[in-house]
Amino acid sequence: MQSIVTRFGIQTTKDTEFIDITERARELTRSSGVRDGLALVMTMHTTTAITVNEGLEDLEDDIAEMVARLVPAGAAFRHARFLHSDGQMAVNAPSHLRGALLGMQVAVPIEGGELVLGGRQTIYFVELDGPLYREAVLHTLGV
Repeated sequence: MQSIVTRFGIQTTKDTEFIDITERARELTRSSGVRDGLALVMTMHTTTAITVNEGLEDLEDDIAEMVARLVPAGAAFRHARFLHSDGQMAVNAPSHLRGALLGMQVAVPIEGGELVLGGRQTIYFVELDGPLYREAVLHTLGV
């Protein structure tokens, strides 16, 4: 059994942004040497998400609008308070909650050294509080 963890960086450019990381995940999976197993793709940040959906810009916009409707920016959140640990006000409660809705990770099977994805499936890194430099992890497990 092999277990390989690879961190990779992503520079986001917008407050809310869908970044296609499918090819990067494929390349890292291939280079891991795992032939059959599982790839776990995870974000290292609570104001980002990892999700799988069809790779279409209009669908990206629809998802962004959906989470904005479900978690409106102007709502009163308990997280909007002074954080002594940070020495500043927390102003990004909507980003945390939107990330919780979309999820922090996806697991994708590996077969023959390749990710098993449907023809229209795209792995997205979703920025919800940018622009910032971010990190994600690809953990491959298998033989």
